[in-house]
Amino acid sequence: MSLPELLAPIADDMKAVDAVIRARLDSEVVLIRTIGDYIVGAGGKRMRPAMLLAVARAMGYTGTHHHLLAGVVEFIHTATLLHDDVVDESDMRRGRSTANAVFGNAASVLVGDYLYSRSFEMMVETRSMPAMQVLSAATTIIAEGEVLQLLNVHDPDVSMERYLQVVRYKTAKLFEAAAQVGAIIAGAGPDVEEGAAAFGRHVGTAFQLIDDVLDYSGDADALGKNVGDDLREGKPTMPLIHVMENGTPAQRDLIKDAIRTGEADFAAVAQAIQAPGALEYTRQAAVKEAELAREALAVFPNSIFQETLLKFCSFAVERDR
Repeated sequence: MSLPELLAPIADDMKAVDAVIRARLDSEVVLIRTIGDYIVGAGGKRMRPAMLLAVARAMGYTGTHHHLLAGVVEFIHTATLLHDDVVDESDMRRGRSTANAVFGNAASVLVGDYLYSRSFEMMVETRSMPAMQVLSAATTIIAEGEVLQLLNVHDPDVSMERYLQVVRYKTAKLFEAAAQVGAIIAGAGPDVEEGAAAFGRHVGTAFQLIDDVLDYSGDADALGKNVGDDLREGKPTMPLIHVMENGTPAQRDLIKDAIRTGEADFAAVAQAIQAPGALEYTRQAAVKEAELAREALAVFPNSIFQETLLKFCSFAVERDR
């Protein structure tokens, strides 16, 4: 299933969110508008705001605050990407040059700060204290995840547990917050809110694990980033950790040296990853997370929007970009 097909039931809501994003990126500071237009033009899946919209609709929400809060989620996500690309010294995202490659690191960091500030300004407009509590707490945890990942870079002794903590903090947390806020804004009960949060958390984890797989098996044009970037940045991801825990001594040494230096032969590393089935192991871990996400949706009433959420689970693990 293509992304437009997946999002068809909330297509009008997604257009409304796009309008919110464009309106709230407006600024008297020309550079902010310029970088904002560049970011919006890059597109992206917008999975997190879509999840918030679908959850809210699944619970019968008919207001408009879900558009504003979905925009908040996308701003928070975009701010993290701007900062990530500076930290990682990335030069390609979503199939084109990163903002920092075009406008410089300083501009990217400062516009990322602007997006964070704007997102808090927007969420206050909803006057939903529970939603603000969830989203503000999420930004703190995401920042902690960024720092944890920084500590893991070029460290070949990172355990699977340490790595999964980074995934839960850095990636899955915003998925979790988006889904939970969708339930909150719709006035759902505690059981549905908890189910929505669990759904988002597991889908977000599955999403990241498939990113790990695609980094060693995807096509750079389809993926929109440079295949093998995680290795070059010295990031120990699940496939690499699996090889270090289950590969031959030669394979383990190769991977450890690659993580330490970020300069190993990519073809040799890719071959080493294939030998102990590291990519399939990671893919199956993602499938298990997707199944947990499906189970969490059992508390939702049957509707076309619940079906959309169920399809999110499949999309997260079957995508090629």
